[in-house]
Amino acid sequence: MDPIEVTTARLRLRQWRDEDLAPFTALNADPAVMEFFPSVLSRAESDALATRIRGSIAARGWGLWAVEVLGVSPFIGFVGLEVPGPQLPVSPCVEIGWRIAAEHWGRGFAVEAARAALDVGFARLALPEIVSFTSALNLRSRAVMERIGMRFAGETFEHPNVPTGNPLRSHVVYRLAPGRG
Repeated sequence: MDPIEVTTARLRLRQWRDEDLAPFTALNADPAVMEFFPSVLSRAESDALATRIRGSIAARGWGLWAVEVLGVSPFIGFVGLEVPGPQLPVSPCVEIGWRIAAEHWGRGFAVEAARAALDVGFARLALPEIVSFTSALNLRSRAVMERIGMRFAGETFEHPNVPTGNPLRSHVVYRLAPGRG
């Protein structure tokens, strides 16, 4: 499948570029952005994540797109669809996710981009359902999930990649099927 790119009123969800790596490293090193992850990422970890993301898009034509604000900022983070690892209790599924630089929070960019990603998932990929999950403590991401029409499914799980005893280990699951948002 040819790589999918999407343009909204203010944003472009696009393929990753090499020049995205430095701002992606800064985003992943920001304690505010990474508050609900076990740790911030080093440059090597951030680059490895970007490589995995790019590989997923190359293989499927879709994934966690780089997000730019048209005419304002060439890279503010990522939003898109991903297939999480089989070790997660919600797998197999397609997940919607986002990570936006803190200086761009509060402007509706995550919601606008996530709605575009949902449209790709349902209208172009004909997915029967899209899920999202986060630490139960991450109220900001949970609010984005609700704004894009997802609903808490009443499901929780202990994330296997978060150490036992860490308060971030407990995750909540949100789900959305076509026509329900």
